[in-house]
Amino acid sequence: MTENELAKIVFHLALKIHKKLGPGLLEKSYEECLGYELAQARLIFERQKAMPLVYEDVRLEAGYKVDFLIENKLIVEIKTVQNIEDVHISQTLTYLRLSHCKLALLINFNVVLLKTGVRRLILGQLINEH
Repeated sequence: MTENELAKIVFHLALKIHKKLGPGLLEKSYEECLGYELAQARLIFERQKAMPLVYEDVRLEAGYKVDFLIENKLIVEIKTVQNIEDVHISQTLTYLRLSHCKLALLINFNVVLLKTGVRRLILGQLINEH
């Protein structure tokens, strides 16, 4: 599957979760539910995937972890914040660089309509999902 196909599946799974649970829960709750839904969809993923930092040919364990790395192609970061801020976008773009992935979804579940809380990130670009 391509990154875009995976992103579409993840968006629909997140929408399903949001419709059932609504906003207002802790980030960990949505992460657990998305992990369950990804497994049900039989996607290969890693949760809380450690991302090493390579600096001057030295591999450093700097403690970066992405919420989900799906099929080694798509990063998914989950938030439950009032608004997506520039720091959230910068963090997710950093994860893209560290992982060498092309696409990430930054999903804020703390919104009334989920589509307003989803950001599709490509290195050097910011595009709203749907």
